[in-house]
Amino acid sequence: MFDISWSELLILGVVTLVFVGPKELPALMRTLGKYAGVVRRHANEFKSQFDAAMREAELESMREEVEKMQTSINSEVMRATTDIDDAHKLARIEPPSIVNTIASEKSSDRTKTLAPPMPAPPHGET
Repeated sequence: MFDISWSELLILGVVTLVFVGPKELPALMRTLGKYAGVVRRHANEFKSQFDAAMREAELESMREEVEKMQTSINSEVMRATTDIDDAHKLARIEPPSIVNTIASEKSSDRTKTLAPPMPAPPHGET
């Protein structure tokens, strides 16, 4: 992360030992560790809050998308329902004589095609 090599760490350790002294070095390291832990906790807390905000924003966008889909589906269902109702009303308005005429024409066509052909009279009979 910081690209510090082992030789640079050794130099830092020696310089710290010279300036702080061997007697105060454990207290300094403990203090540095405590502050590093505090910084790490704050960083983790910030990260968790940021992740929660991102999840909430994503959930909100997904909720809006689902609501749009639900609205479009409801409008399609209502449009289909009105189309079916209109077709049903038109079917009721149509006079039954036309329906009966069409049905009788179809039945007469069936009888014509289903009737057996008349046999031809024999040659000797008149």
